[in-house]
Amino acid sequence: MKTYFTQHRSMLYLWTDILLLNLAYFITYKFFASDPGVFSHHAYLNLFLVSNLLWLICVNLFQIYSHTEVSANEYNRFWKLVLTITAHLVLLEALNYLSNEALGIKEKWIFTGYQVFTMLSLLVHVATALLFRYIRKSGQHKKYVIVGNGDQHELITSFYGKQEHLGYSFRGSFKFEDRPSQIESLEDFIELEKPDFIYCCLAEMDKEQVKGVIKLAERKNTHVRLVPEYPGFLSNRLDFEPVGTLPIINVQTKALSRSDEQFIKRAFDITFSAIVMVLGLPLFLLIMLLVKLSSPGSVFFLQERTGRWGKTFKIIKFRTMHSDASKYGLQHSLGAKDPRITTLGFLLRRTRLDELPQFLNVLKGEMSIVGPRPLHKYDVDMLMSEASHEFQKALTIRPGITSIGQIKVGYASSMSENLLRLKYDMLYLNTYSLTTDLYLIALTIQVILLGKGK
Repeated sequence: MKTYFTQHRSMLYLWTDILLLNLAYFITYKFFASDPGVFSHHAYLNLFLVSNLLWLICVNLFQIYSHTEVSANEYNRFWKLVLTITAHLVLLEALNYLSNEALGIKEKWIFTGYQVFTMLSLLVHVATALLFRYIRKSGQHKKYVIVGNGDQHELITSFYGKQEHLGYSFRGSFKFEDRPSQIESLEDFIELEKPDFIYCCLAEMDKEQVKGVIKLAERKNTHVRLVPEYPGFLSNRLDFEPVGTLPIINVQTKALSRSDEQFIKRAFDITFSAIVMVLGLPLFLLIMLLVKLSSPGSVFFLQERTGRWGKTFKIIKFRTMHSDASKYGLQHSLGAKDPRITTLGFLLRRTRLDELPQFLNVLKGEMSIVGPRPLHKYDVDMLMSEASHEFQKALTIRPGITSIGQIKVGYASSMSENLLRLKYDMLYLNTYSLTTDLYLIALTIQVILLGKGK
């Protein structure tokens, strides 16, 4: 239990604030329920959806859950929490004002909920901070290994040995020697110890060895921390963390590696998909009718695609091809000259409206709103032969309805287009944020409105 809480602290804070936010407005609802001028069930539903979505946006903008174990400052985080809650209030008030109160939410209700939420959140966060301080002092919960045996090795083990409250446990060291199969030996060592962190002493390693460790970590459930000198050959996201007087470079070998990032993305996916499915129901029904009338066959098209970790699932789309399209024996779309696509199908593809049923895949947990496109086995085999490492890295997150590659390249009809789209998807993995997702969603909406889908 201690291990779970210490390793998932950010997600615990986020879950706590989400629950407290909804509890605050529920308490306010009980207070105002007898006043029909302030409360209505329709307004409460609107407040529930809007306030939760705005909270996810605010915590992503202010990064109140992003901190390292060593450099964390609880007092600073409390001030950021108050700032985030206030920004949430301002955005909620502004949205309500710009909608001309069409949401049905009264200002008195919003402001009272803000006061209750602030009080509850600060009280719970203070109690949680005291709890974690006790847990950190009660034992060691994070395992680390060191690659190298020099002075840096001694500095790291000495620091964590004196700072037991941080909860780090040393599980051994590995030194590269002048013989083959060293990476394989290190992989066996990592499999045995299953560390949370690998510290690389760069003074004792060459460029290729460091690259090998990072690639190994990308396949394993672990992080890499570089102990300088730093030669500047990485494309991964980096952040710096002090260990005493020794600067450490954290290498983000895993996309969406922080638990708060995973939760924010999944919570946003569910909330956004639910809103789209509810508000877009008339459009869904209209497209279903048009597909049925335009050509014989089923309304939906189900196809096996490759998802996260290489697991296959059935993707759901509106049918854009004739029901006998398989007789042509083609693997990729031929664009405007493709004989398999119906007249309505061309329109649905150009506007990306054929992708709308995939929000069901998102709700089922098979896909995300934004992420690398899920591919057919033919394309998977192609990329595995040409760019195996990059493609396997892309498989570490849920595939998406839209992506940078889908916007820039669209439907890939050749090896070069597949590789170009994968290049864009790798860029997304290294630069993820909720703001990036919102920006890509906005670009996708632009493609839909202008009918410029490729």
